[in-house]
Amino acid sequence: MAHTVHREDLDTLQDDWARLLEAVPEPVPFVHPAWQRVWLDEFLDGRELHLYAVRDGGELIGVAPLLKDGDGLTLVGHYSICDYMDFVVAPGRARDVLSALLDTLVGEDWSQIELRGLREGSPTLEELPALAESKGLTWRCEDEAVAPRITLADGWEPYLASLAKKERHELRRKTRKLQGAGDLEVNTYTTPQDVEAHLPVLLRFMVESRTDKANFLSEQMGLFFHRATQALAAHGLVRLYEMELDATPVASVLCFDQGGQFYMYNSGYDPEYAAMSAGLVSKGFCVQDAIESGRHCVDMLRGDEAYKYKLGGEDQKIYRCVISRA
Repeated sequence: MAHTVHREDLDTLQDDWARLLEAVPEPVPFVHPAWQRVWLDEFLDGRELHLYAVRDGGELIGVAPLLKDGDGLTLVGHYSICDYMDFVVAPGRARDVLSALLDTLVGEDWSQIELRGLREGSPTLEELPALAESKGLTWRCEDEAVAPRITLADGWEPYLASLAKKERHELRRKTRKLQGAGDLEVNTYTTPQDVEAHLPVLLRFMVESRTDKANFLSEQMGLFFHRATQALAAHGLVRLYEMELDATPVASVLCFDQGGQFYMYNSGYDPEYAAMSAGLVSKGFCVQDAIESGRHCVDMLRGDEAYKYKLGGEDQKIYRCVISRA
């Protein structure tokens, strides 16, 4: 039976889409239908959603969330909010999905398809260039950013041993310094109610700890953070960490927990504790929790901030690719 490609509504597709995402080897929260619904509600801005479902008989094997903007198509999302973007394809079916999708798209009205946020190892990167060229389209690709990630060791001490000597010593020293300053405790919030109650602490620390984050966190962006974390927490995908010293919050880290790995999405700390490296220590506790929870990786997402490498992050590349009509 030939593969079929149809535009579908998010309401009717979302349950099958979420189940398909669970089967993907390295799913990311930014292509979860719950996240994408909130993004579309907040940022669609007059563009048109073209949501394609690729099926093999009655089985959903691919989802292509695209936006029509003038004569161009882009993936749903924006790189400033959605660190990774991509199509969702069933394991081992990328060629089938992308070939069927391109067969449909070549008959539609566009001049360019821009795909940002494709991470290293994506089936899209592996299969789409040759498929595009076989259908008379041109393909070009360029480096867009890096996203350091930590491959976790089997235990906290082996993880520490994997760090460079200087970084290992500094993480231990800074952690001990904070622990010696008072009663240090890290709380983890996962339910929608708890996440909603404690998210304002994170947002406040984001604004107070870094100017770029303060500029980024507009009223609209703050609302998006609330709605998106609620949507993902309802699916069990959120871990919000709050580090307290003598019962006073001093740092907060928002992680997404999906596919056996943590995605360290955003963080902040009280500037009064900057000299005690509250930000770095709080992230160290996140890594420790990931190890103790049996996760295999902590993905620190887009950006080359120094703390990511201090914690043992190694770069993976993010690409921007463009398909054009020949």
